[in-house]
Amino acid sequence: MARIAGIDLPKNKRGEIGLTYIYGIGRATAQKILTDAGIGFDKKVHEWNDDELNKIRNIINEAVKVEGALRSENQLNIKRLMDIGCYRGIRHRLGLPVRGQRTKNNCRTRKGKRKTVANKKKATK
Repeated sequence: MARIAGIDLPKNKRGEIGLTYIYGIGRATAQKILTDAGIGFDKKVHEWNDDELNKIRNIINEAVKVEGALRSENQLNIKRLMDIGCYRGIRHRLGLPVRGQRTKNNCRTRKGKRKTVANKKKATK
């Protein structure tokens, strides 16, 4: 089983797709890594030998920030925005969409489950 950056790669996937299971590696980065290592995109993960795995590990360690380091950097960036009190930081703090989306109808992913507000009852005379 191939284990890179603390992630078990699925063995029956193509190498290009298997590498995308690592946080911080997409299709383009996976293709670049495989090209640098001299491995074909269509070669399945379980077909990689130890030498190829070591090449991939070395390339990822040198060139790409992945998993824990990348997650912590993203969290620090968001915390910085919140600390300086900029618009994006305030939106993060309030749990609202950050990138200009409308909030009247959609954005349930950011706002969470609906909170129903009841109407005020009319005072009786």
